[in-house]
Amino acid sequence: MSRARPTVLFVCVHNAGRSQMAAGFLRELGGDEVEVLSAGSTPADQVNPVAVEAMAELGVDIAGQQPKVLTDDAVVAADVVVTMGCGDECPFYVGKRYEDWVLDDPAGQGLDTVRPIRDEIRTRVEQLLASLR
Repeated sequence: MSRARPTVLFVCVHNAGRSQMAAGFLRELGGDEVEVLSAGSTPADQVNPVAVEAMAELGVDIAGQQPKVLTDDAVVAADVVVTMGCGDECPFYVGKRYEDWVLDDPAGQGLDTVRPIRDEIRTRVEQLLASLR
């Protein structure tokens, strides 16, 4: 990685599932190498309990996280913005690195459905982290 710690912002609609899992993995795998943010265009009241359970199976605790509203300041602070289904509601700034991860939404899904989504997110986070190093 470069001398300065890069900041990664994960964005999905409710900031309750996909973006929270991605942020959890990047915090776990990246440690102090990267600053991790997550937000949603229409944040939920709480993190999806099935996402919390799926992550806990792998030893990653996201239970204490709270969905946050997406702000322009968060996008400005980020070096990389990873969107996950927020479409046109995600702000765009020239000069930022954007990645759009097309992933199924875990909202309303059971653990058996959320596990493969979680595993795909982990793979993408590992690839992202490798590209930042």
